[in-house]
Amino acid sequence: MTAEPQDVSYIPDPAINTLADWLGVPVESADFPKVQIRYRNDRAAKSIGLEGLTDAEWADHFGRFAPLPHNLPQPLALKYHGHQFRHYNPDIGDGRGFLFAQMRASDHRLMDLGTKGSGQTPYSRAGDGRLTLKGGVREILATEFLEALGVNTSKTLSIVETGEELTRGDEPSPTRSSVMVRLSHGHIRIGTFQRLLALEESDQMEQLVAYCLEHFSGPMPPDDAPGRDDPAVQLMHQVVERLADLAASWMVAGFVHGVLNTDNMNISGESFDYGPWRWLPKWDPGFTAAYFDHNGLYAFGRQPEALHWNCGQLAVALRLLSDAPPLIAAMERFGPLYMQAIARRWCWRMGVQSQGEERDAALVAAAEKAMRDSGEQPDAFFYRHRGGANAKGDLADALDGYVPVEDDHPFWSEGMPQSMLIDEVETIWSAIDQRDDWQPLNDKIGAIRRCGEAHGKPPVPSGHVIQP
Repeated sequence: MTAEPQDVSYIPDPAINTLADWLGVPVESADFPKVQIRYRNDRAAKSIGLEGLTDAEWADHFGRFAPLPHNLPQPLALKYHGHQFRHYNPDIGDGRGFLFAQMRASDHRLMDLGTKGSGQTPYSRAGDGRLTLKGGVREILATEFLEALGVNTSKTLSIVETGEELTRGDEPSPTRSSVMVRLSHGHIRIGTFQRLLALEESDQMEQLVAYCLEHFSGPMPPDDAPGRDDPAVQLMHQVVERLADLAASWMVAGFVHGVLNTDNMNISGESFDYGPWRWLPKWDPGFTAAYFDHNGLYAFGRQPEALHWNCGQLAVALRLLSDAPPLIAAMERFGPLYMQAIARRWCWRMGVQSQGEERDAALVAAAEKAMRDSGEQPDAFFYRHRGGANAKGDLADALDGYVPVEDDHPFWSEGMPQSMLIDEVETIWSAIDQRDDWQPLNDKIGAIRRCGEAHGKPPVPSGHVIQP
């Protein structure tokens, strides 16, 4: 029997129980031959009162999935449909993961612990329900660097190596296995709503909308928005605001998610579920992350379009409860909100104070052109021009009158920007794979977190909350 979490701020709150009868199915974790902790994110664990767990308790809860005290008695594999590369698929759901627990964070928000690689479920189809250790390592790197660059992202809480040999067609096999636990502000997807539309479950849709409005708080729609008192319309406005900001944050980070299907879209506005991601080696709108994205549907420069399209699918689903015009009015806000978010986040990353929408848009255009013309890697570009430094030509003209923010962190004077290009990712994995050497990964995490400290918290729109 495991001990109670030692931090008094652990506050279990399995709120999903109000929806559990139809939102998911109870499942069991796989029985792994080995449970070896490879990564425990005590910074994230502290926010939910679990950093005091001993390693033995950690392995028991996040490798063997013994229930946390006063939490879900059994994991739930969540049900959802989704558009995958714009093709509707009703035959999906949590196929190698489940919702394990819910609790309140230090800021009182409801948080989920979800898994990846925890075994087969009724939705696994032909999959083995497992996660490669390399996939787990990549998830750590993606979430850490995105967090440092101000993206609203899930946190990788735990990676446990599980002692199985896995066969995969896209990497050398057999390869090592793992199970991951992510900390996320909810796992309700656009695809969750799409499933209820397909089944014409209006009562369940009303329950789901109410759950989301209660636990993913956001501002009311604008005063002149039609139907602003309608709960479904309120949710639509909130999701549009969140996903417009998310799209902008990816673009400013130079990040390519790779698989922007509706079942990968969290209505909390959080980025999550990292598979074939990449960071840009140079500013190229056509750059793709997934080798199977043959038509570039989810290329870097098309990510805002993809998230807007996904918002449209939520609007279609919510037609089960609401009229079309108020939902369309919410959708029409995406473009202006996205442009505001780009300007806001671009100035933040460049370390200059905003000069208003028109001036900021001109700065973004000049900086993009400078990156395209020079071929400079975006992380190096933002670092070198921090505070408006080293600008020439059109970029210097665009920066005229901009005031630098006060940067007293030594990171900015050391001449060593952080990046996450594929060659470094492969080098970090190679050290683990060939020598079981985890030091390069640990060093990279430390360097990324220092980069995040130097950037500070990103600016956010009113009513939008970024995880601490």
